[in-house]
Amino acid sequence: MNPRTARLLLVASAFIAGLVLCSALVFIFTGRGPALSSAVGGPFRLVDQNARPVSDQDLKGRPFLVFFGFTHCPDICPTTLFDVSEVMRALGKDADRTGALFVTVDPERDTPAAIKDYLSSFDPHLTGVTGDPAAVADMAKAYRVYFKKIPLDKGGYTMDHTAIVYLMDREGHFVAPFNLKRKPEEAAAELRRYL
Repeated sequence: MNPRTARLLLVASAFIAGLVLCSALVFIFTGRGPALSSAVGGPFRLVDQNARPVSDQDLKGRPFLVFFGFTHCPDICPTTLFDVSEVMRALGKDADRTGALFVTVDPERDTPAAIKDYLSSFDPHLTGVTGDPAAVADMAKAYRVYFKKIPLDKGGYTMDHTAIVYLMDREGHFVAPFNLKRKPEEAAAELRRYL
C-alpha cells in the first residue's frame, strides 16, 4: 500500500472512530442514541458540471450518495467513482430515483468543464459540483470532511481528503457511511431500501 493511500485510510478510520466514540458518549450521558442525521450534512449551494446551480434542496425526495474528491486524484477517487457507477448500473431503472454527488475539494482546478470531462468516464447519474472555495469548504465542514492541499516536490500540488461515501436519505439526512466493498448488486439493494 502506498503512503498516500495509507494516509487516506487512516483519516477515514479516524472519522469513523470519532463518530463511534461520540455516539457512545452521548448514549452514556443521556441514555439515548445521538441524532447522527443532524451531525453530518446540511445546506449547500454550488454549481454542477454544466455550470447550473445545485443545492441540497434539489436532492430532496430521493436517497443519494455523496463523495468528496478531486479530478487530479490518481487512485482513490476514480476507483470510488467507478464503484459508485457500478452500483448505479446495478440499480437499473431505479438509478433514476436516486443520486450520486461528487464534490470537489479542489475548486481551484476543478471548474465545471474539468468536472464534466472527468465524469464522462463514469455513470451519467453522477453529478459533479464545484464553486467558490469558501462554499466548498463550508460543505466539506458540514459533512465533517478533512481536506488539505499538499505541495509536490516538482511543483504543483495534490490533495489529501476524507474518502468516505455518505449515504443520505430522502430528506437529506445522513444515514451511514456507504460500503462499496461488496458486490454492486448488494450495495444497490441497500440503496433501494431508502427509495
